[in-house]
Amino acid sequence: MKSEMEYFRSGLKSVLGAPAPDQQITGAETVERLVSRVSTSTLLEDRRDACRALKALSKKYRVEVGAHSMDVLKQVLELDRADCEIIGYCLDTLCNITSREPFEEETESSLAINVNIGEQFTEMFIKNTESVSLVLSFLEEYDFRVRWPAVKLITSLLANKPKEIQDIILVSPMGVSKLMDLLGESREVIRNDALLLLINLTKNNANIQKIVAFENAFDRLFEVIIEEGLTEGGIVVEDCLILMLNLLKNNTSNINFFKEGSYIQKIAPMLILPDNLEEIGWSPQKVSNMHCVLQLVRTLVSPNNPIQIITACQKSMRNVNLLEALCNILMASGVPADILTETINTVAEIIRGNLTNQEYFANVMAPSNPPRPAIVVLLMSMVNEKQPFQLRCAVLYCFECFLYKNEIGQGQIIQTLLPSSLATSDVTTGQLLCGGLFSNDSLSNWFSSISLSHCLIDNPAQKEQLLRVMIATNLGAQAIGLLHQSVVYLQQSNKLQSKIGILMLLAMWLSQCQQAVQVFLNIPGAMAFLTAQTSASEYDNNEELIQGICAFIMGLCVVFNDNSVQNYSKENLSQLIEKRVGIETYCKKLNEISRHEVYARAAKQPQILAKHSSELLLEFEFCKLFKSFEGVIINALGVQRDLQNGISELSLSEHENALLLQYKELIRDQDRKLHDLQKAFNSAQREKEMLKNELEELRQTNSQLNDQNTLLKVQLATNSTANNVDHNCIEPQEPLTIKKEIVVNEELQKLKDELKEKSDELEHLRKDQEDLLELLTDQDCKLTVFKNRLRELGEVLEDDDSENGSNSENEI
Repeated sequence: MKSEMEYFRSGLKSVLGAPAPDQQITGAETVERLVSRVSTSTLLEDRRDACRALKALSKKYRVEVGAHSMDVLKQVLELDRADCEIIGYCLDTLCNITSREPFEEETESSLAINVNIGEQFTEMFIKNTESVSLVLSFLEEYDFRVRWPAVKLITSLLANKPKEIQDIILVSPMGVSKLMDLLGESREVIRNDALLLLINLTKNNANIQKIVAFENAFDRLFEVIIEEGLTEGGIVVEDCLILMLNLLKNNTSNINFFKEGSYIQKIAPMLILPDNLEEIGWSPQKVSNMHCVLQLVRTLVSPNNPIQIITACQKSMRNVNLLEALCNILMASGVPADILTETINTVAEIIRGNLTNQEYFANVMAPSNPPRPAIVVLLMSMVNEKQPFQLRCAVLYCFECFLYKNEIGQGQIIQTLLPSSLATSDVTTGQLLCGGLFSNDSLSNWFSSISLSHCLIDNPAQKEQLLRVMIATNLGAQAIGLLHQSVVYLQQSNKLQSKIGILMLLAMWLSQCQQAVQVFLNIPGAMAFLTAQTSASEYDNNEELIQGICAFIMGLCVVFNDNSVQNYSKENLSQLIEKRVGIETYCKKLNEISRHEVYARAAKQPQILAKHSSELLLEFEFCKLFKSFEGVIINALGVQRDLQNGISELSLSEHENALLLQYKELIRDQDRKLHDLQKAFNSAQREKEMLKNELEELRQTNSQLNDQNTLLKVQLATNSTANNVDHNCIEPQEPLTIKKEIVVNEELQKLKDELKEKSDELEHLRKDQEDLLELLTDQDCKLTVFKNRLRELGEVLEDDDSENGSNSENEI
């Protein structure tokens, strides 16, 4: 049996003809001869042999093959499409030259060109969009030699130019349909590669996502998943689930289609754990598959979706027993920590804001001895500092979602804190939260503070009920109110995280509750502590957050003050802030909260996303509370005295009236400036549009010059190699006699003349390259000038976006 290389060499000789013994053919010359044979041969067999040889050379001599044969290969695809073998060779060759990854066989000269070769050739190939449509048409061919390389070629093109290929396929007749048909392929290698192709095709393109979904994608994907064994299956199951996630994420239309098509009930069987789970365990692939299933469920009930869709999906998940299956996973033994964490997050979003689901979850019992509510078991994990950080965060999120818009649940939690005539030895949620609130673990302090604050959101009745809770910190010590104890702990603690957590609890408690404000103002040292923190002039290590929240609480005490505490009426507190702190300092401290980077992160979404415990400072619902009352507090402090004394513009003093007129004139002047700026802005917008058009023209010109430069480099490399070979040929291989030298000085002179001619030609090519490079440099300078001008006008360029995305990835 001949080796593959021997077979290739013999085939190459038959195509090119056997070279003379002393003749050395370079790779570039070989490619040129093969391209010539493909374009000129009248016999199909000769063209087929030449295409097979080009395929074999396309890895080692990728630049030469790509530069010389691309047009010829397109011609073969159009004219010889009836022959599957030659079409397969052409598609494989194109796939090799457009590959993003370098090949081991590539020569050093090819790798020396500092460009992404695959991307350059992809750009050249797709300039005529009909080329992509031509490749798509080969997907209809059943022959394995054609269909599989066609899939691989489209995948390669898509990897290099995703946006351009998406646009081409989107407008290509039945383009998406042809790809979707591949999911029904009986040959798994084609089907699996088609899955990967569709995953890349559907990224960040809502239109393609909709078309794929309406091409029965969900039916076909679930068929593959069931055939592969659900979550027990291999990586193909994971690919199917990733494709589903692409179709559903941030796509309201597809989510609604998924819900209406009763596909939610097809997810439920994937979440049922086998009875012998402890025996078979969790393989790494099963863990990956389960993660994808949980992500799929969360995508349907994400808080970012419209409320109507969330409610409908939550109801469906309860009806098809999907919520029940997830609760069983929560209570099962042997579940990996990361799967348990993600399951808790998934349950959280299924019950969030849905009273029926929240009631169901409240009645879930853990299989412990004695049986305990699942909520209690989860809270025990949250206040246990030995549990994984991400797991504790997930439990807090689940508890928050259980209480979201759930007044009944809020009341039940507060009830466990109140004195009861029923003696019980069971641990309650209230005991766990109070224990965590005053423990030595700062993270437990923070978690418990946030949990209790969520019992009070939009529920003034429970704020008053919580005032009845009494705490005895030491055995035999006199019990004091929970609010009082919180202030004492706040004054004694030196832990930043603990302080911020309790301050956020106090802010939620005091807002919209005059009775709580009254109790707070009567606590010795409470207002003195807030005043000292707010008036502090130095801070470090996020102390500005503590000072800002203290200022916020002082403002809430002004807004929700019923004047029942003699020394701390609204008027007295306003004067205290004005004289002891200063209005300017107070407003600055208040603004420190919203200007802090942790505020921006916490205000984005309800779920806590942190990699380390030190990142937990502010929380989503507190940010909402602050945003709601910041302006109210500032207005209350600014006009409080005026409203009480009935002062109007007519009753102002002469000095105050003059000051008011001065401010009015200032506002008018600013309004005029704003009008002028608006006109200047409109003019700048028009100029920006003109610059964008010029920039686009320059980009097109630059692209053409890049293509020419790439081909020129190939020609230079080819000629340089040829010259080296010719020069070697004239060197004597053996010692020559004087007679032989005489017979040879005419042949040698002839060779020297040919060498000089080729050297001149090479010098001419180099000069052309230098001219081209100068032109490219000039174009780049113009591009830079236009880009800088656009940036000055406020335009965000694609280059800036990609650079920012790269920096973010490096930071992560």
